[in-house]
Amino acid sequence: MKTADILANLKIESLNPMQEAVGRAYGTCRSLIVLSPTGSGKTLAFLLPLVQRLSALTEDVQAVVLVPSRELALQIESVFKSMNTGFRVMSCYGGRPAMDEHRTMKSLRPAVIVGTPGRMNDHLHKGNFNARTVSTLIIDEFDKCLEFGFQEEMAEVVGQLPCLEKRVLLSATDAEEIPRFTGVEKGERDVVKLDFLDTDPVSSRLRLKRVLSPQKDKLETLYRLLCTVAHKPTLVFVNYRESVDRVAGYLKSKKFPCEAFHGGMEQPDRERALYKFRNGSSPVLVSTDLAARGLDIPGIENVVHYHLPVNEEAFTHRNGRTARWDATGSSFLLLHAEERLPEYIARDIPVFDLPEQTPKPVKAHWATLYIGKGKKDKLNKVDIVGFLYKKGGLSREEIGQVDVKDHYAFVAVRRSKVRQVLSLVQGEKIKGIKTLIEEAK
Repeated sequence: MKTADILANLKIESLNPMQEAVGRAYGTCRSLIVLSPTGSGKTLAFLLPLVQRLSALTEDVQAVVLVPSRELALQIESVFKSMNTGFRVMSCYGGRPAMDEHRTMKSLRPAVIVGTPGRMNDHLHKGNFNARTVSTLIIDEFDKCLEFGFQEEMAEVVGQLPCLEKRVLLSATDAEEIPRFTGVEKGERDVVKLDFLDTDPVSSRLRLKRVLSPQKDKLETLYRLLCTVAHKPTLVFVNYRESVDRVAGYLKSKKFPCEAFHGGMEQPDRERALYKFRNGSSPVLVSTDLAARGLDIPGIENVVHYHLPVNEEAFTHRNGRTARWDATGSSFLLLHAEERLPEYIARDIPVFDLPEQTPKPVKAHWATLYIGKGKKDKLNKVDIVGFLYKKGGLSREEIGQVDVKDHYAFVAVRRSKVRQVLSLVQGEKIKGIKTLIEEAK
């Protein structure tokens, strides 16, 4: 499939210099190390040359992509599917039954499997797919995998893939050393390293601003800031899980729509929060640094540092959630009088003055419906959209993003139409199936 056709499917006009360089280098070496800042498009950079070299003559797994988190696995899977190449992909990760994933493997016959190291080992140990047909290993967010302590699990995965011909490591920071188990060593003749870290595409498009809080407890200042800027999607970063709950609880008490996101939440709750943020049902996501990497949410206009980041790397990755690709964005540092900026942050950042009259909290134009059936019940997007047209009385413009999971589905609908829809579909069946339909809370 031609690159131009894939880019058209993704609605992307052209590749950036890093992506072009990866494409040129991919076929010239056994091992490739790619260093490029957050937000520079590394996912597409490795997927494009990968799919061009997949064979349509086999239904076996040809490539394994290791990632540090389920969110990144799902992101890569989503981008791969959007490329619409005809090859199949699936993600695997902890927190759901491995048996269900195995059944999906057998029926889907993916060419590419994207997964976390622990779950990938589980499938390899059980022989759930043929390891000998895997010729390509990609480790994305390589530095994060090491930071999370996945060295032993990654070594196990690599040790069970005996026929590797290509290894690709990608990172947003320069790792001091590459562990030997990867089979990639700096300085080897068949290893190519592409370093784009000094050509950060984000900094020139990112507007840094300081917001001064008269109180040590910055909740009221945050509320005023969000009322001012959060008519565009905004990501608020805090340093602790408890702080996520506290900040989100305060905003909700002020009737400000927002969602919480952190590692202590159950996966379905995290998934629901991300979905509502992505589809416009919630203009604000309050998160720990869990959301600083591995999430590709287009259109994030603002990043707010409610707590100062723990180090320069965290600051870079947080800011990388906005100003992605060729977009611009704003990063707000929320400071009280006793807080001092760390050395890695410039001192000449302009102050953003809040208006004397605080605007009213923004209202989301979309709401999210939860449907209690999914792919395993033979339900797809067309079924759901048709049902909402016919039974819910909605038009095309009143239905937004539709996401069908194995056992349930989420649908964005115009908030002004929620009551109407729920009233009209009460007791109705989708494809002859009776199911729960309600607003996702």
